[in-house]
Amino acid sequence: MFFRQLFDLESSTYTYLLADPETKEAVLIDPVFEQVERDLGLIEELGFELSYVLDTHVHADHITAAGALRERAGAKSVVSERSGAGSPDLFVKDGDEIAFGRYRLEVRETPGHTGGCVTYVLSDQSRAFTGDALLIRGTGRTDFQQGDARLLYRSVHDRIFSLPDACLLYPGHDYKGRTVTSVGEEKRFNPRLGGGRTEEDFVRIMSELKLAYPRKMDVAVPANLHSGVPFGLNQTGEAPPSRSWAPITVAPMTQVPEISVDWVAAHRGDARLIDVREPDELVGELGKIEGVENVRLGLIDAVSVGWDRDAPLVIICRSGGRSGKAALTLRRMGFDKVASMAGGMTAWHNARLPLAAPKGSSA
Repeated sequence: MFFRQLFDLESSTYTYLLADPETKEAVLIDPVFEQVERDLGLIEELGFELSYVLDTHVHADHITAAGALRERAGAKSVVSERSGAGSPDLFVKDGDEIAFGRYRLEVRETPGHTGGCVTYVLSDQSRAFTGDALLIRGTGRTDFQQGDARLLYRSVHDRIFSLPDACLLYPGHDYKGRTVTSVGEEKRFNPRLGGGRTEEDFVRIMSELKLAYPRKMDVAVPANLHSGVPFGLNQTGEAPPSRSWAPITVAPMTQVPEISVDWVAAHRGDARLIDVREPDELVGELGKIEGVENVRLGLIDAVSVGWDRDAPLVIICRSGGRSGKAALTLRRMGFDKVASMAGGMTAWHNARLPLAAPKGSSA
């Protein structure tokens, strides 16, 4: 069996690619929206056909790529029937199996971190993919999304620790650079529920954790209930007609809503212009558009919290990459009327459109 562990640095999320080298059928476990191009590129290079995209639960720390991969690769999205999700291709329950070529993954329900967590176990019990239920020397938190410490303790002991000690465990995250553990190791060394810890011990430990509210939770959970499809876009990546405020096109590869530089030039007073470049770029060779507001990409989710969600927004950067990411972030936050300026300031410059006068200039 082909196996590859992939990593998203921003969310510390592990994604797993499994495939049958003979039949070329593949599955992807817990993919991240921002890593769609990486994952599809690898699958194409290796000559695999993506059959299923599996989520271990409804994530609160990143947007799943399930919806995008369904549209791009024709894969079926899979999630637990207890997850509360509304639009997967396949709901699974305890004991179900996902087949890819000669291999199978058994579904084991392991709720407690969320109400809809599952662990995927290879049929020979050599590997298991635990999502956030069981981490390396830790567990998922239990203080939101139907979390239940007692239920998580029982899930891990009954459904994961019942596997052979040699079974390798691959978690949904790790924040210390660790990549894999085993059932035997976690039964001995996991400080929360291994080493003879009782259920009461675990409940006490979890109740005493002082954890910060997940930064992306308010964006990620609603999106992930719909396979991670960007807010305001249909499954096909098209903007609903009822939300049309300008001649928006949707980039087929990224699902980014875009508007042309010509429209922006002709309608500058009809939309709020947000440039997400670094401040020094606005005084560089490409300049800036008159009246633009500068909000760096890394601050867009925090700064935009108080913005009017009904006001049209055009997001700008150097060539469209950063503005596309910002536009999708704003869509997920509930901004219906938002688009990235296609081609960014490079396209604006090539079209010889007017720029703001340099500071201190009398022109």
